Amino acid sequence: MAQRTIRRHPSAGNLSTRPVLVDEHTRPEPLPPVSFPHGVELAGQVVEFGPDLDHDQINRLVGNVEGRRVLDLGCGTGAAAIALARRGARVVAVETSTARLAQARLAAERAEVRIEFHHSDLADLAFLRADAVDLVVSVYALAAVQDLSRVVRQVHRVLTPESPFILSLPHPFAAMLEDDETEEQPPSLMRTAWHTAPRAWRAAADEGVSHPHSLSEVFTTLTRASFRVDTVLEPRADGNGSSPHRSSLSEWVPETLLVRARKLGI
Repeated sequence: MAQRTIRRHPSAGNLSTRPVLVDEHTRPEPLPPVSFPHGVELAGQVVEFGPDLDHDQINRLVGNVEGRRVLDLGCGTGAAAIALARRGARVVAVETSTARLAQARLAAERAEVRIEFHHSDLADLAFLRADAVDLVVSVYALAAVQDLSRVVRQVHRVLTPESPFILSLPHPFAAMLEDDETEEQPPSLMRTAWHTAPRAWRAAADEGVSHPHSLSEVFTTLTRASFRVDTVLEPRADGNGSSPHRSSLSEWVPETLLVRARKLGI
């Protein structure tokens, strides 16, 4: 009997430095949507701000980053930072988890891109001088932060005037619902819109918490820190998407909240 060809699969649940060998037709194990961007494949030059979105359309908000200094706030395992570096940005990446940071360093080395990594609390950006950054992006990372204002004030300090801060978060609507794993019944309403308790998540050997942040909280925090919000998106997931973070909730409510704000100042 001929031996079936087995190839390496970019499994989203694989945190090892050596990918697991799986059958080419095997799909990655499903991951909690709030664990995004854990497990995002390191491919191309497009920043993925949420599961199964129109990434090319959303990346128009990012614009041309060639030669610009960009801060990836909460870089996780490095997907967004590497995509930006491939587009010519001078990337500074900050991560609170030593394990994720080690994976991001290894991924950047394999991608042959240069990124300046820092292990730090997201609100501790003392290693950056004021008005030193042309763009800040944060993909789902601020969901792990309870007090957004501490982080946003630091982002305002390091950004140059009129430069953008683009952040994505798990949508608070999705936090209110519980997915039906059999997909035979619609989602159940499990929490009120004012429920503030964080949700714990686990994805393979990684784990964390996700604090629900309402749109009004995000908007108010940004405006009080002297940002001007110019874009708010609640994009619908692509119906043909194949992200391991996909759940049936995306057929009922948006799973990602995306905001772009610009620093005010002279």
